[in-house]
This record gives sequence, C-alpha cells and structure tokens, in this order.
Amino acid sequence: MQVNNGPGRLPVFVPSSNGSTGYTPGRVAPVRSPPPTKAPPPPPLKTLAPPPSHPVAFHLSEAQSQREHAQNRQRKNTYICTGVSLGALLLTLILVLSLTSGEVIDENCPDHNPRLSNWRPGQDLKKAVVVGRGEHFRLVASATLKSLTIQSGGMVVFADNKDGSRNITLRTHYILIEDGGALYIGGPKCRYRSQATISLVGRSDDTSIPEDPIFGRKFVGVRAGGILELHGLERTSWTFLSRTVPATGLNNASYGFEKNFSRGINLRVLDQDSGARLYTERFDTHELFNDSKRLDQLLKSLPAGRIVTLAVGDSAVKSLLEDTKNTIQELLGSTYVKDLKYRQAWALVSILGGGNGSCTEDTREHENHDTGGRALARRDFVTVDGVRFSVSAYSEWRNGFPISGFQVDAVDQVVLTLQDDVSSWRPGERIVVASTDYSMHQAEEFTLLPCPHCTKRQVLIQGKPQFTHMGEIVDGVDMRAEVALLSRNILIQGEMERSCYANNWCQYFSHDTFGGHVKILRNFSSVHLSQVELKNMGQQAVRGSYPIHFHLCEDVDQRGGYSQPTYLDSLSIHHSFSRCVAIHATNGLLVRDTVAHDTLGHCFFLEDGTEQRNTFFHNLGLVTRPGTILPTDRNDTMCTEIRDRVHKGYIPSPATECKAVSTFWIANPNNNLINNAAAGSQDAGIWYIFHSSSTGDTHGLVPETKAELTPLGIFYNNRVHSNFKAGLFIDKGVKTTNATATDPREYLCLDNSARFRPHENADPNKPRVAALIDTLISFKNNDMGAWIRGGDIIVQNSGFADNGVGLSFASDGSYPKDAGSSQEVSESLFVGESKNYGSNGGQNKYWGLGGVDGKNRTLPRNKTFPIRGFQIYDGPVRLLRSTFKSYIPTSERFTSAVGFNLKNVWQLTPRNNLSSVSFLPSATLKAFFGRPGQWFEGNDLDGDKNSIFHDVDGSVSGFPDTYAVRADNYLVRHSECVSMPQWNGYMCSGRYAQVYIKTQGVPNLSLSIIRDDYSDKPLVLRGINNQGALSQQYQPVLMMSKSYTLHWNREAPKEIVLSLVNFNLGDWALLGLCYPPDTVFQVISDIYDRQSKFDGMEDYGSVSSLTDLEKRSLDRKYFFDKSTGLLWLYVRARYGRDGHSYCSIRGCERVKIMATTSTKQTGNCTSAAYPKHSREPSAVVPMPRPVQSCSRCGASKLAFSSDPTISYLQTQIKSLSIAEEQNNDTQAFITVNDKQFHLTKTGFLMVCVDACTGKVTKQSLFPKMDAKMEQHFKSGIPARSIVLLASRGQPEGFASVGQYLVALGAAKVADLQGKGSLVFFGFHGSPTPQPWGTLQISQGQEGVVLQERYIPLSMEEYNCPPPTDPPLRRDLELLRKALS
Repeated sequence: MQVNNGPGRLPVFVPSSNGSTGYTPGRVAPVRSPPPTKAPPPPPLKTLAPPPSHPVAFHLSEAQSQREHAQNRQRKNTYICTGVSLGALLLTLILVLSLTSGEVIDENCPDHNPRLSNWRPGQDLKKAVVVGRGEHFRLVASATLKSLTIQSGGMVVFADNKDGSRNITLRTHYILIEDGGALYIGGPKCRYRSQATISLVGRSDDTSIPEDPIFGRKFVGVRAGGILELHGLERTSWTFLSRTVPATGLNNASYGFEKNFSRGINLRVLDQDSGARLYTERFDTHELFNDSKRLDQLLKSLPAGRIVTLAVGDSAVKSLLEDTKNTIQELLGSTYVKDLKYRQAWALVSILGGGNGSCTEDTREHENHDTGGRALARRDFVTVDGVRFSVSAYSEWRNGFPISGFQVDAVDQVVLTLQDDVSSWRPGERIVVASTDYSMHQAEEFTLLPCPHCTKRQVLIQGKPQFTHMGEIVDGVDMRAEVALLSRNILIQGEMERSCYANNWCQYFSHDTFGGHVKILRNFSSVHLSQVELKNMGQQAVRGSYPIHFHLCEDVDQRGGYSQPTYLDSLSIHHSFSRCVAIHATNGLLVRDTVAHDTLGHCFFLEDGTEQRNTFFHNLGLVTRPGTILPTDRNDTMCTEIRDRVHKGYIPSPATECKAVSTFWIANPNNNLINNAAAGSQDAGIWYIFHSSSTGDTHGLVPETKAELTPLGIFYNNRVHSNFKAGLFIDKGVKTTNATATDPREYLCLDNSARFRPHENADPNKPRVAALIDTLISFKNNDMGAWIRGGDIIVQNSGFADNGVGLSFASDGSYPKDAGSSQEVSESLFVGESKNYGSNGGQNKYWGLGGVDGKNRTLPRNKTFPIRGFQIYDGPVRLLRSTFKSYIPTSERFTSAVGFNLKNVWQLTPRNNLSSVSFLPSATLKAFFGRPGQWFEGNDLDGDKNSIFHDVDGSVSGFPDTYAVRADNYLVRHSECVSMPQWNGYMCSGRYAQVYIKTQGVPNLSLSIIRDDYSDKPLVLRGINNQGALSQQYQPVLMMSKSYTLHWNREAPKEIVLSLVNFNLGDWALLGLCYPPDTVFQVISDIYDRQSKFDGMEDYGSVSSLTDLEKRSLDRKYFFDKSTGLLWLYVRARYGRDGHSYCSIRGCERVKIMATTSTKQTGNCTSAAYPKHSREPSAVVPMPRPVQSCSRCGASKLAFSSDPTISYLQTQIKSLSIAEEQNNDTQAFITVNDKQFHLTKTGFLMVCVDACTGKVTKQSLFPKMDAKMEQHFKSGIPARSIVLLASRGQPEGFASVGQYLVALGAAKVADLQGKGSLVFFGFHGSPTPQPWGTLQISQGQEGVVLQERYIPLSMEEYNCPPPTDPPLRRDLELLRKALS
C-alpha cells in the first residue's frame, strides 16, 4: 500500500537571511548557537551597471540647475536600463546555452537556477575542493575528488536533463556541508531524472586521509547551517504480492532429470494445464522389441493435448519398430524419428495430436563417442492460471558418456502480481521479496526483465524463486509477502574492498564492513531526502557511523523552527553494515515509505531513550542481522567473545544480556508507528525497550523522560513476521551504569528491571493511560507473535498465525510492586497452523506433519514444541470477542488454543477472564494445562500448579462463570467439578483469590498446603525465589470460604506475612499454620499502601478454641491448638477492590505473624491435623448448567488485513469426485461468509456474488453441461460478479465446461477430459484476470481438497459505482495527528 500524499513540500529558491539559497534557520540549541552570518546578501537576479560618479558642483541658476538635474537623471536611467537589459540578456544566453536543447526553464528545478555556472572539477583523488561564498556550481560531468566542502553560502547542484540521460558520478572521500552551504540533486517538485551516484571511497586503515573528529571517514556530513536536498524520481517504494508465488514458480514444482546410460527412449508425459508430471518411463528400444510396442501402446492411449517429451540415451533404434515410428510421427509430429541413427542424439517436446506445428525436436550426430553439442528441444506453455513454463528435453554424448535429461521450469518466466501500480519499476532494477515463512533468510532478491505482456501491477523476474512467497490472506490472516524496489536513480554508496580487512570484526564478517555514512548535526538548515538509494553504508567498527544518522538534532519539525519539517521519504537502504536510520536525541522526524534490507544491528534505531514524537509511516525492514556495536545487537558468539567493556573476566549471558537485534528498536514509547512491516529479524521485529534514564551522549544533558511511565504513541496497522524471537516485544530495559565488580555486565546490555506502566504525563500519581496496540498482523514468528509486559495495555483488531506462541501478556509485576493493572485482547483472530505450509530450507530447521490436513510443513522451534495461541502467564488478562482456528495436537506435540507459560515459577491470578470466545471446529484442543515431559519438564513449578482462568460466559467450556483449573490442584477443586481430560484440567464453580505468603529467616523452605476437603491431596510449593534465599514468597490460589492447613519441610519461619490479593469484599479463608507447641505469637493486621505505606495497624487477640474462633470469624482473633500445632486465623477482605487492582481501595490488607520458639522441629503437622480436621468435599457455589454454543462470540471480522479499509469475502468451495463419493465423502458445497450452499446431486453449483457489495445475487444448480448452462455462462451472470463454481461426480458434458471459463478469468481452455472434479474462482466484468482467480482440477478420479479464498470487495478494477460514503483512511488521519 503505497501512500502518495507526502509531507509538506520544500520551496527550492528562498533567499535567506544569511545569504544561502533555500536556507531556513533551525531552532537555536541551548548548547551551541547557530553560526554567525558570514556570507553577504545574495546578489540580485538582474545585473546592475555601476552608478556614475557624482558631478562637480557648479553655482548655476535654479532653472539651469533643474535642467542639469533632469538630464543627469535621464542619463542615469538610460544607463540603468541598458545595464539591466544587457545583464538579463547575458544571463538568459548563459542559462539557455547551459540547458539541454528544447528544455523549458522550471523554477522548481535546482539545476535551472540562473546563478549557477557549469562545473567540471575533473578526476583527481588528491584534489580537495572547497565551494564557498559566491560560488554556485552546476556539476555537469562525473568527477573524482579527495574531498568536497560546501560552505559559506556555496552551492553544488547536480545537472539533469529532460530525458534523464545525464548520468553523473561523484567519487570522493567525503562531502561536508556547513554554514549555509547546500547540495541539491533534484527537488520535491522537480524530481531528478538522470542517474546520480555519490561514491564514498576509502579504507578504515588509510592514515593518509585525516579523520574528522566528528564525522570520521567516508561520509556525507551536514553541520549547522547546511542544506541537503536529494529527490529522485517518484516510484512505488514497496507493495504486497497479490498472488502466491510457489517455489520454482510452478505449483507442481519444477522438475529436472539427468542420467548417464539411460538406454533407449526416455519419456515424460505432462499435464498441459498445470505442468504436473503424469508419466515417467524408459523404453529400451535398442534391445527390446516389446518396449517399442509398449511405447506405441502408451502414446495411443494418451488423450490429445498432453505434453510428451522424449530423449534418447545411448541408442534407441535397433529395436524401434516401424509402427512405433509411425505413431511418433503421426501423434507427435516428429520429422526425425524415421531417419534416427545408431547412437544419434535426439530430443523432442510435443503436444500429443497437435501436428507438426506443435513439435520441437533436435538431433546431433554421434562420432567418436561425442556429438559435438547437445540435441535440445524446448517449448513454452502456460497453465490455466496463466503461469508460463518451459519444457526441455536433451540428449548428447559427452566425454564418451551418453547423457539424457528433462527440465520443466519457469526460469525467466515468473511474473509477480502486485497490489499497487509498479509501472515505474524498470527492467534491470533490483527488487526483494520478503519471506513468508519462519526464516527471514527466505527473502529473495531478483533483477527485473522486460515484460511486454505484464499489466501495470506485474513484473517479470530473472531466474525463479527458490521458496514459496504467499500473496493472499490465509485462514483469515494477511500473509502477503512484501515486495520492495531496491534501486533508485540517486545512489549514495560506499566503495568496498573484496573482503574484510584490518580491525573490522573480520572474525564475524568475511566481507568489508567499512561503508559510507550520512550524518546530520543540530541546527542544520534543511534536510529532506526522498527516493534515494543507500548501498554499502554504515561502519560496523565505528560507533555512530550509520547509513542515515540524525545526531543530537533535537526538534526537527515546527517545534524546532523548521517551517518544512524534516523527512526521509521512500529511501532504499540495503546491504548496510551498521543500522539503517539512527535517530539520536532527535524529535519530530518523519520516516516514511523507506525500505531497509539486509542490514547489521538494530535497523530503525532510537538511541538514548530521549527521542520522542518521531513518526515511522509505511516503512519496511527485512533481514536484520546481528552486529557488534551494542550488546543488544549481538548473537551468542559475539556476546560471549566481545568483553572489552565488561568487568575483568566476566562472561556475558547471551540469553539475558544480548540477542535482541530488532528491525524497529524503539527506546521511548512516545513515538508513532503506522503501517510498518518488520519482515524478518534475527531476534525481534519491533522492540519497545525502556531506559530508566537517558544514556549515551544525552545522559545528564536533557530532562529525564521516564520512558517506563510515558504513554504509548500511535501504534496502528503494523505487521511482524519471520522473526526468530518475537514479532512484537514490549519489555525490558538496558543497563544504564558502567561495569563494576558489583555488577560486571556491560553498559547498555539488556536488563530485566524495566516495566511499562504508562500514566498521564508520565506521573505515577496520575491515572493510568491505556496503551493501544491496534491492528497488529503477526505470523510465522518462531517463538512469540507478541510478548507484552506491563499495563494497562489493550490489543485489538489483530491477527496471529503460525507463531510458536501467538500472544503472551506479562503483568507489570506483582504485589507489592504492581498495584494492579490490566491487559486485554479483543476482536482478534488466532490461527495455530495455517495453510501457509512454508518451504523446507532457507535455514528453517524443522519440517514435519501438522495442521488441519496433516500435511508436511515448516514448524516453529521444534517438532515437539507445544504451539499455543493465547498464553496465560500471570495476569490479570482479559480475552474477549476473539476467534481460534486450526489448533490440532499431533502425536509429536500439543497444540492448544489457550495455554500457559512453560515452567512457570510465578503467580497466576484467577482474574484471568475469557469471554465471548469462538473456537472453530478445527480448534480441537481449546486449552491445555501441560503434562510432564519435554518442554514442560516436571510441570511442577508453582505457577504450573496454580494455572487457572475464568470462563466468564461458558464460551470456552460450555459452563458459564466457572474456572478452568489443573486436574491435580485440589486447593481449587470440589466434588461437582467437571473433568476435561484432554485439557488435563477441570471446570469448577466457586470464588477464588490468592494469598501472598512471604516468609523470613529460613532458607530452602517448601510450603505444603492442604485443603480440609482433600486432606490426602497436598499442594507443595517451592517458592518463587532462589531456594537458598532467607526470604521466600508463595502465591497459591485458594477457593474462598474453605479451610486450609499450611506445613513446612523445615522449621516454621519466625515471620510470615499473609497478604490478601484479588480478594473481593467479604471473601475469606480459614488458615491453620503449623508451629511447635511452645511457640508464642504476636499477630497484627495492617493495610499496606504504596504511597502512604502502612496504615490501620491492629493486634489480633487469642481465643480458647477453634469453635470460638469460628463463631467470631469477623473479629481479628486467632487460636493456637497446641495438640495439633496449628495456629488458626481467618483472612478476610474488609474492603472492596476497584477495577483491576490486586488489593482493596484502602491498600493491601495483610496479616503479620511473628513467632518465638526455642524448638527447631520440622513444621509439618499433617499427621496431627488429619483426619481430625478432614471434611467432605463440597461446592460453595453449585456448578451451573451447560450452555449451548455462543452465536455472537468470536471476532466480528473474518479477515485481518494490512489494508483495514478493504472488506473481504470469505469463500470456500468443496467439490466431489466419483472416487471421493465412493469413499463415503458426502459434502460438496460453496460457502460465502457464513452462508453455505450445498450440492447434493451429480452436477454443477454456481454462486454469483456482487463484487461491490458482497451480496449473493444468484445460486444455480445444473445437473449437466447443457444448453441451459451454456446460456447461463453467456448471459445469466450479472456484471461485476464473483463467480464460484463447484462440481460433483462426473456430470454429462463435464469436459466442455473449460471453454466458458476463459471469459471469467481462466488463461486458456482447460482440458477436462478424464478429470475428476473442478473448483473455480472467477470474475465477470473485466478482461484482466483477477489475482485471486484460479481453476483447480483433479487428476483422474482424485478430488480437489477444499479451497478457500478471501476476496477483496469494491476494488478499483471491478468498476464499482462510487460509494456515497468513501471509507475513511484511518492511517492517514493518524498520520496527520502525529504530524500536527
């Protein structure tokens, strides 16, 4: 989706106060003032003659004096007019002569400026040039310079011409622009048409070139007052595939065969409509007459139209019968077969029954075991879907060996069908097609070929794709591959050495990584770059040398005094050696329509955590590889080997300190991301990282931004796929202190201390501000589709497919750090294993069976990895109005729609609520609590055991207002719970909350909790802290209104704090804690509030019996039963909760127990407590009756697309062949959205849908292909109709249907003779086939599996009437908001 209405345009010729054309002063920075005015005012455009000298004063009469004055004035005016005329004429002549003949002067074109003089500086790499005051040059020829400095109002403009043939290359070590100096190549309203190249030369170890203290080497640098304006031809920067391109270009895959000594005639028979190989056979017609007969019989049995290829291996004539020769001649049109000689090489490609005109054949004479070349036959064909392919057969003798072979492929014939108009893309230019699989390395680069038959939305590529690239919505999620143009007609590149050298991290990179770079400093006058290619840029060994680097520029929009805000538009940054666009202490920059491919380190990079209000609009980044500069850039090897900034011998941990390289590295949430695509990174696509304080050059110089508390900027319609760690990652910070003995980790390594908790004005005392993630498309990410920590956070209108884990929330923390926040996902779709099967290869490691149809496919993480759609970690989370599909476990792995974080030591809240959720039939495992084994290990950590969620309305289990709990957790079960054995869980009614138990003073302490209802089923918790810690925390979920006893594996702790978490008003539990009989207690209650700390402190008094305690349950009392060693007390919520807070409106209600004893016996009182306190299991809240399926549950949308304004029609066609009917398959139908039309008898079913409104206009049944059906094809289909056609059985006239499908989009008349069934998606009303159209035909009596297409409605090519209310472009509205 290319968006063309760009930012405000920059006027080209605007005289400025300091004398430089186009100069617009920036805001005065507090650290450095703008440069003083050095250049004089610009000369006027008209040349003035010098004024005459003053006349000598004479004493004349007044009249004479007046006459003399009038004469002098007249002479003066005459001189002035003459001078002006001559000057204007001279300037006009100069300008006309300097421009190409016939070119019209355009004031918007920088090279048309009349003050410019032509400049040819020559070729001298030792020549340093300074263009200064009064020098305005038009560069008209290629040049080589040591350096170019433009300053003091000087100007250099690249010359251009009308036909774009004036190609100029400037080679230099560096270009420095400062103090009113300006470099122009084209303008916003006068695009540069020729090819302009700036090549930055030099090696990192070349000491003969002085290194600039700020810019270094090999750079384009812009200092204060500098102007850099580069504007290439307007092109579509990137778009989407709109039709899937299979690996090799053919759905049936390319075929190649070559063999020595394959004696006789080798034969291949192909289907002419698909290229599918039907027969593979060798006939030894040299030795065996019977093989000659078999060949004759086979050829006569084939239906006309089949593609037949023959190739001789060794020799084929000795036993080749005359009848067989006649058959080959008559059926295949051969002219050589009759005269075929001993060991003569012969190859043939023909259409059976097509006559001589359809036959291509070739022979080569055999002499001395050589044929002096290859007998090669080749013909081109096209499938019914319009895919072109070639079939080749060859035969030869080479080096004494007979060789024969076949090739079926689409080399140099693969056409990419794209979403947008790409007629501006030219043959010879380079494009990249993104991966749509788990591995980013399946991205492929291609060169464009001339294509006379292509439409404006198609291009022809050289070669063929190695991998499949999706071009459609699959199972409701937009998985179309991004396709980007890498070439531009303005190129800035680094000239590179052939291999790595010197200190450029050659241990990690075999290639040279010392590229060029562009660096802009504060107080520049004007910087706007559009349609510029940057290749071989960035310097891996030099921090701060990036392809484009805004360095400490502060505000670069209106806030900074720039009337024309700074922007980067439609850049192509590829094969970069250090980042893509680095924004460092710079605010308000617009980066739009920019492509960044194959780069090292974080790509779109916010550096210090202070950068705000920057807008990334419709950018694409793909193949983001690890780099060395920051710990977060590095992979495992780099992380452990680069240790120059850690303390002494410390070895970093890659998993926790490094391995975070991201396509979008967002160090402050107050930035805007709209319509972007992160299409493949070694770690993450988009990573929001949080700096606890400013870092780098800005540390201590700017006000702290409190990134963790700052509300999120705009996040709308972004897509993330083919990333290894996560598509979207919102979590963690960076270490903001240097390495010390106490903390030996490197500065700026990953740190786990940050939590995103946005508040109004970044003030924790003000209300929370929900962060909105709106319209995220996330697919084929190995680990996580999205990992989001913090609160409040809302995800909506999003699609997740084929991720290891679709979406996982993690809370801000837990009591007492987190007062309680919420996380919500709504109106979203989760797909476990889609029909995007992927391609085996391209660094995809795992390939195995899976999905609804059980086919081979690429897999995330491992064949056995438990795929989950929505993962519950802690909470509270809310999942509502969302849909799950294609979650089917296999014998090798558990695949569940809802699951839990693996090996979880943390707490889970019973406030994890699921409601209005829809599970399609293909989601067979709705939820899963895990089992001991691979990935789950023992499945026995505290969080594993306390797994729970609330099925609010029964849309998950069928039981409303019940809780899904783990099967072996008897703290939360009761006798009426319903078993869900496939889940390893139960559904239970009741009220649930948590008791946060904190102990002090005893290490290696485990807690055993027993509910009196199930006295033989204890739950053992080991705590969330290290086992050796003196302080430990346990967070069990308890059923309210029940009694429990607590026991220890060592001596009872001397201090215990019980905090009531997620208790509602009146909730209670009776607890008995085990202590030695001689223990003396002090029990107090208080309320802990994070702001005012402790309040409401009150002592507990003792009572004489448990019965007395039960009678006084509302009082603060306790009873110590010395006979059992149990200290009994009630924990009860005396205040209500508000919203999602963990604690009450007053704060967290707590009970603190301080115990004094001289005994060190083990604190386990189980044998004394039971069976004395055992009770019969019972339900406090009865189980509800089951409910029927929820008709209004699930997401309201069927398709989740990166074009949210487009509505899609979900269509399905299932046909039936005779063989399928014989196998008891009875279902043949066409589905349009939620409406299904059945085909119950032999015949055809046609459904017509209005392509503008999506309404079904006709459904027609035809028992056979007769005159009635023919007439319907010709005149019965309404205009602008989507046409869906299914078949059942073998109706009469089946073979003749193909001719009528051409007008509806088939590329040719399909041969349906002997075929089993067909499925057709077509369109009536356009001569150009639609990209979603297809004709699927089964071979023989086989069937076509169910076909699904998501068809866009109201497209331009449908010629729909203009809508009364055009859909709003929300992305453009948000862009305007971001820039306002």
